[in-house]
Amino acid sequence: MLSGRPTPAGSGPRRRSVLAAALAPLAVAGCAGEERAPAPGPGPEAVKDVLVMVIRHAEKPYAGDTGEDDEGNEDPGFLAIRGRRRAQELPALFPPTRGARLPRPGAVFAAGGKEGAPARCRQTVETLATALGTPVRAEFAVGAEPALARAVLAARTPVLVCWEHQGMPRLIRGLGAQDVLGLPAAWPDRYDLVWTFTRRQGVWTFRELPQHLLQGDA
Repeated sequence: MLSGRPTPAGSGPRRRSVLAAALAPLAVAGCAGEERAPAPGPGPEAVKDVLVMVIRHAEKPYAGDTGEDDEGNEDPGFLAIRGRRRAQELPALFPPTRGARLPRPGAVFAAGGKEGAPARCRQTVETLATALGTPVRAEFAVGAEPALARAVLAARTPVLVCWEHQGMPRLIRGLGAQDVLGLPAAWPDRYDLVWTFTRRQGVWTFRELPQHLLQGDA
């Protein structure tokens, strides 16, 4: 039985339908907002201050010369005798004293591989890594410089990288330091240098230092 009372203006089934239609997009937007994950920010390796020291492997055999493998056998794919001497003297470049020209590395990387430039890189830093009590990280091959650069930036700083000279431009680009002032276009034909890349507050600076480890070093 109908009561006969008039329905108030703006109420009833029609008003409820209009409100439901108006609120539906807002409900959908709210659900979508709850499900959408926030965009990831830059990782800590993209913002922290770092010092990366880069060296070339020590001397390789010249024409008519030969190298030596880890057992002392002649092998042209390893370091020359002068290169092995440089490798033995390399810890002196990072003395455990305050005020040293170069700080002791917290991580050491070398090219991965069994012969040629990768083997020479590993040979160059093995004595140093033993003196530091840290392993040589050799999981990256020449050609994998972008992945190497990410690992370097995430590693404990300072970082030392011993690499094949032709791959160094790719490593430097991976670090994001390719436009730093004073950077040579290519590594010179020398084995007695250290390139340092320092990033502070997102800005890279570059220095080139002589090693002065062996007689005849420039």
